[in-house]
Amino acid sequence: MLPLYRAFVPLDPPPSTNSTQWEKVQYLFEELGSSHGLPALSFSISSLTLIGMLAVITYTAYGMSVLPLNLIKGTRSVAYELLENTDEIEDVEQQIEKLKAKCKDGRPLSSRDRRSLQTLEGKLQVLQRRGRHLEIAERNCCTKVGSALRPFKIMLGVFFIIVALVFIVSLFISNLDKALHSAGISSGFIIFGTNLTNPLNELLLVLQPVFPLDYILITVITVYFVLTSMAGIRNMGIWFFWIRLYKIRPKKTRPQALLFLCMILLLIVLHTSYVIYSLAPQYVMYGSQKYLAESHTPQQGETTGNFTTRVCDADAPQDQCVVTRSYLFLHKFWFFSTIYYFGNWVFIGVFLVGLVVSCCRGKKSVIEGEVEADDSDMSDDEYVH
Repeated sequence: MLPLYRAFVPLDPPPSTNSTQWEKVQYLFEELGSSHGLPALSFSISSLTLIGMLAVITYTAYGMSVLPLNLIKGTRSVAYELLENTDEIEDVEQQIEKLKAKCKDGRPLSSRDRRSLQTLEGKLQVLQRRGRHLEIAERNCCTKVGSALRPFKIMLGVFFIIVALVFIVSLFISNLDKALHSAGISSGFIIFGTNLTNPLNELLLVLQPVFPLDYILITVITVYFVLTSMAGIRNMGIWFFWIRLYKIRPKKTRPQALLFLCMILLLIVLHTSYVIYSLAPQYVMYGSQKYLAESHTPQQGETTGNFTTRVCDADAPQDQCVVTRSYLFLHKFWFFSTIYYFGNWVFIGVFLVGLVVSCCRGKKSVIEGEVEADDSDMSDDEYVH
């Protein structure tokens, strides 16, 4: 990071070599406050934001579809799962007895039968551990409370899916506006002003004059992104390309997985700044700023024409409309803006695919993720006690 910082920030030496440490620190802050430090900081944060965009596409897009549908569909009945698990245990035990009966007369089992026997014995251990966890879940008071709160979960799921659709529609309109009215890839698909009506953008512009309603809405959006991201990571696990590194499981998550989870969430929150710009470009560029514009040219005998109030856009005079610092910071490098633009299209596509996959899947088990085939039988002792 330091060589990259030096490459973009041409810091001159202090005017005096005998300056104190405080003067050196003060001089450094003055340099960072000038235009010298902006490219370096913008490049560094944009690079991290680019990694956050990959996490948002991978986890947040899927979590926005899977979280509300899981709340709406609920979980399977514990009693039905216990009955189904008992039937599977009896079936596996019968298959094991048939294989063991082949060697009662002293003949050894074939290699194929030995492999089948080992597979069936491993499956039996998993089913027995699954039965113990289901019995604990049946006696657990949280399961009964969850059943009583079923109507509230359905309403919450419907609310989350409506919010997700509003986000996707706003993002689609914003990207479509850039595709139709921007200068293209060479400019990073940057537009000054909005040409298509964006619902979330209009809502933020209405709330901004009443402090702090717009900040509350932005906080809600950020919290929503964190919740959906955690839901996506919980269902998918932590991946590095096609390699699954860790699983996120109740009471069995490794410490390394928790560190990765925190790092991914930090990157996602960092990328939220650009997501908010994509959802509400007019709000991020100019906010609720307005300027006075002449409605017609002055006639003979008139000194000035009539003035009307207009929303700030690219045609507004610079002395009346000022572009926000956050917008300039996000678009310092055009190639990052181009990558973010195409990343938004991928985000929409992943959300739609995740929505279809979540709709096709059945209800989750009440002990989803608690029992896996690669667990040791001793791992249940801590959970049971």
